[in-house]
Amino acid sequence: MNSSSNIDRRIIGILSDLIAIPTAYPPGNSTEISRYIANILETAGYKVVIHTRKEGLDNVVARMGTGSPSLVFNTHIDTVGAGDATLWKHPPFEAHISDGKVFGLGAANCKSSGAAQLWLAEEIARHGGPAKGEVVFTFVTDEESLDENGMAYLRESGAVKPDLLLLGAPTDNALIVSERGVLWTEIETFGRPAHAGAPEDGDNAISRMMRVCSAIEREMNSRLTGRVEGVMRSTMNLGLFQGGVNTNVVPSRCLVQIDRRLLPGETVDQAFEELRGIVTRTGEPEEMVSMRKIRGTNGFIGDDDGSLVQALRQAVQAHTGSPASFTSAIGVSDGRYFSDDGIEIVNFGPGIGTEGHASNESVEIDKVTESALILKGVVADILGLANDG
Repeated sequence: MNSSSNIDRRIIGILSDLIAIPTAYPPGNSTEISRYIANILETAGYKVVIHTRKEGLDNVVARMGTGSPSLVFNTHIDTVGAGDATLWKHPPFEAHISDGKVFGLGAANCKSSGAAQLWLAEEIARHGGPAKGEVVFTFVTDEESLDENGMAYLRESGAVKPDLLLLGAPTDNALIVSERGVLWTEIETFGRPAHAGAPEDGDNAISRMMRVCSAIEREMNSRLTGRVEGVMRSTMNLGLFQGGVNTNVVPSRCLVQIDRRLLPGETVDQAFEELRGIVTRTGEPEEMVSMRKIRGTNGFIGDDDGSLVQALRQAVQAHTGSPASFTSAIGVSDGRYFSDDGIEIVNFGPGIGTEGHASNESVEIDKVTESALILKGVVADILGLANDG
């Protein structure tokens, strides 16, 4: 049996290595980190394949065992950018250890989950693999961009077909079993350029967009007030506004991008059509306004009595002496790509959500070790270990 200090040492070593390999989005390049991860998993005896749809955006899939159930673990290995380097007390790409924490870019979101899952993969192999079914580890990029060259690609290509999906996330070792959907929509308005000294000779695309956005905000703010399900709310944000070429020119184009977070009962298609209906009712000339769906996925509601949740409940109780806790997410995870597949999806991992995307990001070492041991208990419960000695 590994002692806690040995587990800590191995996990800290892996996490330090992961932090030292830059994977910030943009561009979210994961070639180097994928080679590092693949080497660990191949050495442990896993069958490893690197899947790539877009150059530089590599995704690792490692499996051991065969058949059902297929228990798939996932961690995204891309991060946001470091931002203003002067706000960091220590270099963001060097792990700094103090006060029982590891500091560094991605420490909480989500390289600590990556370290815990890599330790788990080694531990499963040390016990001879799963007694039944298969265990699959996926390490993906393109999550921070909400784009489709990571976990979405693995699902689309059939590289993973989970019965149970557990995603590493900074939940402070609580469970997230329900998640909102997300829709990104782009609206573009058009006009006719002219000199600003004679604006009546032109047609101002920014003014047109302001009329459109005012209508959207007025109607949607009223509608969304009542769209609440537990702690989840249906929301909208005008996140990007671009238009014009110079102050003294009547603008001929303007672009806005909208973020809609959807309750599990709302669909991406419904949300898009709702926005399009509002735009149509503004009465702006049809040829002067265009809309397109950038990307979107539906939300999901989990089963509190599912086998994965029950295994997590038992493992949390066994390793902490306290009942499992549940929480909700502000953002979305790669689990959304499987939201319509009828499988059990849970987000669980070390780190606190507010630490991610912040300067001086950190994670508690004890929480990472705790997460790893809980996940080992989950594997033992659902799949068993071939050599449980």
